Amino acid sequence: MSSPTLAELESYCNEMLNISAFQDYCPNGLQVEAMDPKAPVKKIVTGVTASQALIDVAIEQKADVLLVHHGYFWKGESSSLVGIKGCRIRDLMRNGISLIAYHLPLDAHPVIGNNAQLANLLKIETKGGLDSSEYPVGNWGELAAARTVADFAEDIRAALGREPLAIGDSARQIQSVAWCTGAAQSYIEKAAALGVDAFITGEISEPSVHLARELDVVFYAAGHHATERYGVKALGEHLSEAFNLDVVFVDIDNPV
Repeated sequence: MSSPTLAELESYCNEMLNISAFQDYCPNGLQVEAMDPKAPVKKIVTGVTASQALIDVAIEQKADVLLVHHGYFWKGESSSLVGIKGCRIRDLMRNGISLIAYHLPLDAHPVIGNNAQLANLLKIETKGGLDSSEYPVGNWGELAAARTVADFAEDIRAALGREPLAIGDSARQIQSVAWCTGAAQSYIEKAAALGVDAFITGEISEPSVHLARELDVVFYAAGHHATERYGVKALGEHLSEAFNLDVVFVDIDNPV
């Protein structure tokens, strides 16, 4: 199979992730066009966030495309290409590396999405979404057998390689779980409305602790980065197989 052009690659991903179904905080798809859209893509570097460190690796790898979950041009930020953002985009353009990013569509995809991949890692059987929308960003399900809060925290640590913060009685038994990767701490109220025992997300804030206690829902904060490594990795692996592309996943460590 011949290599896809940049335009073909973006079109394929846009359709697969159904980006038109989401109202997001940033543009999904091609964000920086640093090569002719009709030129073939031969190498892709994937990662969670388009940081300078990840860009530097993409340059070293001589990538044509940098594919990420967290790209640029977020709502509310300055549109000026100066400072850190200017430096990042200048390096992409100078090295002919186009940037493609998918945010909520990559969280929600039922197979390769962040939430689906986290469920696979933690061996949670998905039962439904955190809301009734056609493409829910967040899910709920059940463990095969009840676990104590402490034992499931160890399961998370083993799967993600970092110690989660667990709010709840360590000896309590849990089986039903809701989850949403990243910074979804406010979704704990959606989880509580479903009657689940526990809620997993990436980040935690001060009010989240009080909500968890008062809603009687165990809260696990497992890391924004740690919970969102797997969707973009799975997307890259899918593209590698679909188009016979050279795809390299790069994990730039982030403790948050």
